[in-house]
Amino acid sequence: MLDIKFIRENKDLVAFAAKKKKIDFDIDKLVVLDDKRKAILLKVEEKRADQKVASNKIVTSTTEEREVILEKMKVLKAELEKEEGELKEVMKEWHTIMLQVPNIPDVSVPDGESDADNQEIKRWGEPKNFTFVAKSHIEIMTALDMVDFERGAKVSGFRGYFLKNDGALLSYAIWRYAQDFFLKKGFSPMLVPSLLRRESLIGTGMLPQSEEDLYKTQDGDYLAGTAEVATMGYHMDEVIEKEEFPKKYLSFSPCFRREAGSHAKDVKGLIRVHEFYKLEQVILCEASHEESVKWHDWLNRNTEEFIESLNIPYHTVVNCGADLGLGQVKKYDIELWVPLEEKYREISSASYFHDFQTRRLNIRYKDADGRLRYAHSLNSTAIPTPRILVSLVENYQQADGSLKIPDVLVPYMGGQTEIRKK
Repeated sequence: MLDIKFIRENKDLVAFAAKKKKIDFDIDKLVVLDDKRKAILLKVEEKRADQKVASNKIVTSTTEEREVILEKMKVLKAELEKEEGELKEVMKEWHTIMLQVPNIPDVSVPDGESDADNQEIKRWGEPKNFTFVAKSHIEIMTALDMVDFERGAKVSGFRGYFLKNDGALLSYAIWRYAQDFFLKKGFSPMLVPSLLRRESLIGTGMLPQSEEDLYKTQDGDYLAGTAEVATMGYHMDEVIEKEEFPKKYLSFSPCFRREAGSHAKDVKGLIRVHEFYKLEQVILCEASHEESVKWHDWLNRNTEEFIESLNIPYHTVVNCGADLGLGQVKKYDIELWVPLEEKYREISSASYFHDFQTRRLNIRYKDADGRLRYAHSLNSTAIPTPRILVSLVENYQQADGSLKIPDVLVPYMGGQTEIRKK
């Protein structure tokens, strides 16, 4: 959420942000509504002040004066109740529109109409030229008894799956290796809840924009699609000591996404599933653009280094305006090479938000002058499973149908170097 004062003073900039992000937003409607809000609020505050003055006069008034004052207070109370009701309705509409105001993208964000216009800024590793007919991760993992999609669909429905035997062990190995790898960067580890109240999702900007992609319980709570949401909610309504910055968390949780609108996409395999697991990097830092840029690049580089240690080819793109979320100032995506599709597939996103999320969540700190300021927030995928198995399995397949285990994962697989058909 942006500050209303900033919005009013930078109407053209906000309108530009909406246009660049391809978001339908009427800035003039918000300004007119804000004028109405301020006018009613002024009337309410004046009447509340009149009430206070009248209450004080009663103490020293005569009986006759008291009756006159009480009669005036009765009328004043009725008028105040009416205007407070109007203010409540206006505030409800005002708050709804304020939640739709897009954050301002960085000047370095390229223009574009969709994710197809994201710009490659780095490429690492060379796609493998197989000397045999390569297979998909579905064929390989099914043959090696690492996954069961048929029973997954029977038990869980559309996009359901079971990882089993070495498929499960390989996922455990990735989690454990990722934990060791990222914790060396100075993160504090957290296991966070996926079942969340609405406030945290509104605070991170997941609501109202992405509501159709969230699972909702009968009690009105939600299942989060990323550990970022709970981690950001952890410090909601708190004042953090400036000396504690940057606060760096490595959070793990199961994640859930309905994949609304994607029913015809990636139906088979592990690319797009409803339930998965993710390690997420989250940072809170002081309110400085330079700090945000520095930590943004650092977070993204962490994941690049992790992928490089697995020796999987990838490229990094900077997302165009149309592929930015409501609150994101800038975003990088890391995409891994998928041999059978002959294309790169997203595995990680790194974003920074300035104070967009922390203003909503009321996460503040005192600066050097003792003033309360909203912190800046950033996040980046460390690694998601099972999606990473798609590239890992296809890139490490061998001519005889077996699967070579990446060297860095061998210690986490009990010394096992290959997965072969039993």
